[in-house]
Amino acid sequence: MSNVKNYTEQGGNRTVIGGELDITPEGKLAFDGTLLSPATLQADSTAVDVAGLVTDFNALLAKLKTAGLMNAE
Repeated sequence: MSNVKNYTEQGGNRTVIGGELDITPEGKLAFDGTLLSPATLQADSTAVDVAGLVTDFNALLAKLKTAGLMNAE
């Protein structure tokens, strides 16, 4: 039994992160060729009606898509 938290299995098909993965500012994280980044802050909604809430929600969805955290289509 090993006490190593982070390792790549033999053959390289699976990497296990049991510790912390720290991506430096120079580092990149991609999923299926799409670069991922933190989403831009979405302010708390102050909507007073459904139409305002829809606008706020759509803004959040756009930020998630731009960050690569949600597929655009």
